[in-house]
Amino acid sequence: MIPGFDLISFLKATGYLGLFGVVFAESGLFIGFFLPGDSLLFTAGFLASQGYFNIALLMLVCLLGAILGDSFGYAFGKKTGETLFAKEDSFFFHKRQLERARIFYELHGKKTIILARFMPIIRTFAPILAGVGQMRYPTFLSYNVIGGIAWGVGIPAIGYFLGSVIPNIDKYLLPIVLGIIVVSVLPPAIHVLKDKEYRDETIKIVKKYIGLA
Repeated sequence: MIPGFDLISFLKATGYLGLFGVVFAESGLFIGFFLPGDSLLFTAGFLASQGYFNIALLMLVCLLGAILGDSFGYAFGKKTGETLFAKEDSFFFHKRQLERARIFYELHGKKTIILARFMPIIRTFAPILAGVGQMRYPTFLSYNVIGGIAWGVGIPAIGYFLGSVIPNIDKYLLPIVLGIIVVSVLPPAIHVLKDKEYRDETIKIVKKYIGLA
């Protein structure tokens, strides 16, 4: 989640269009990995329970953003292919991450497309890597749709349900959102902490781009 980013104010100001843009970007654009997808979807569902959004339209917007975003990422990966592995490392791109993701695909197979939906950063790069790996598009699309429904519909539905049944839930919204962020970033964080090589490389590249190296 971006520091100082007010989810409720953002959603009220930008509406369905802003929500679609964030979901699309986080699902398939390199620049979207830092966006607050999980917490944004939950908050949007909560606002729907308070009458700010139509829940059916909200779910449709989130679903389309998720599916189209992943499809764009897939097309980008398929077009660029192996040239991605020749790119220089940067803050937004790291070749070893692509290699690790490729291994992750080998271990978990096509269900990676679904699992990645619930993992920040990974969900941004997963469809791109599916394209790089030349996964058949009909196969990719089927898993993309399943993952899109589970994430793009499921999380707003949870926010809507809790907002409808818990009195004064707005008082607890911030802790809930923070909890969602912690839970969603925990798997990759644990991976970084457990893998010394990966941890050292991550620290090295961060230092490089904040001028400490």
